[in-house]
Amino acid sequence: MKNKSNALLVSLSLLLASSATSWIHAETAANWAQWRGVNRQGHSPDTGLLKTWPEAGPKQVWMYKDAGVGYAGYSIVNGKLFTMGARDGKAYLICLKDSDGSEQWVLELDSVLENGWGDGPRATPTVDGEHVYAMSGSGELVCAKLADGKKVWSTNMIKDHGGKMQSWGYTESVLIDDDKIICTPGGDKGALLALDKKTGKKVWQSEDLKVNAQYASPIVIEHGGARQYVQLFQKDLAGFHADTGKVLWKTDYPKGRTAVIPTPIYSEGMIYITAGYDAGCKAIKLGPKNEVEVVYAKEEMSNHHGGVILVDGHLYGYHSNRGGWMCQNLKSGEIVWTEKSKLGKGAIAYADGMLYCLGEKKGTVVLIEASPKGWKEASRFELDPQSEIRKPRGRIWTHPVIVGGRLYLRDQDIVYCYDVSGK
Repeated sequence: MKNKSNALLVSLSLLLASSATSWIHAETAANWAQWRGVNRQGHSPDTGLLKTWPEAGPKQVWMYKDAGVGYAGYSIVNGKLFTMGARDGKAYLICLKDSDGSEQWVLELDSVLENGWGDGPRATPTVDGEHVYAMSGSGELVCAKLADGKKVWSTNMIKDHGGKMQSWGYTESVLIDDDKIICTPGGDKGALLALDKKTGKKVWQSEDLKVNAQYASPIVIEHGGARQYVQLFQKDLAGFHADTGKVLWKTDYPKGRTAVIPTPIYSEGMIYITAGYDAGCKAIKLGPKNEVEVVYAKEEMSNHHGGVILVDGHLYGYHSNRGGWMCQNLKSGEIVWTEKSKLGKGAIAYADGMLYCLGEKKGTVVLIEASPKGWKEASRFELDPQSEIRKPRGRIWTHPVIVGGRLYLRDQDIVYCYDVSGK
């Protein structure tokens, strides 16, 4: 009897453990905790999504109309959505209930950044454990509790770390890696900065690279036996040792100017970068001792800020120098196809074999196959209603996010949530 009881307890324990693990995996699969998701590559973990939409677009789940001014993206974790916006001259970190879009809490940050292309925050909050971290356009980095938005600590890139404000403010989405926050104040005290995520105190600042920040967000990679952070600046791409901040390698980006924005892409020892204003693209290969080999540098795929997505060895994005939407072979740099007539300049995201392209002027959302065989359009619709507070020169610039069977879009103060689950 005792053996049978023990066997029953073991079986029950295994069943409970299996159920708990399944629940954790399900929660993890439905989370989008940072800018561009896992590995910052813009890939959704979702499968089984709709391959076509009704003529009017997928079913709208909810709409939130008080996100304020700005272009901030969103993180969605454990039933909560986090974004940023400006209201009445102040920047705010905002938490919504993901099921219905209702506001849960807001945290006031510093004064709003103002400029000619639209005011307000531009960064995506980063969620880690029980805390959320967010950078305002004016350089205030805040750590807050997920549960109630209570501020834990804050620090300022300019006042506290010698940073220098760019023309359009701070736009990076900070990176959390183990116990560190990685961010980019730029300036004479060091371009890249590591902070203790619990206290906000400095761990290191990269004194051997003193250049101004641009608008890109850093990534973390493992290469040559070392964990390193890769960041793109106006004229430089560099890798920094994760423990010390020492520059491990550096290569120039000679045509970078005005605004260098897209996130670097890493794949099997290769790093790909691109930027607008005719900067073009560049790909390098890192050797076993971090030697830099330039694979190619091309004028094509000069992506402004809508992002580039890597899928099965091919890059997809918008070439802003009148080039249209493009597919490019990562290893060779060859342009595989171009499409100029179907959709204007915009942002891109990937989920379940499909690319979600968002036009910046009219809010047109187009679903196409992620295929090197050409622009294969499945569906499209237009955001409705659209924001009335967008400045005359402003655009719909926030990148799409697809997670948990839902598509999230933003036009300034309006956040939209659509059901694309296929269920």
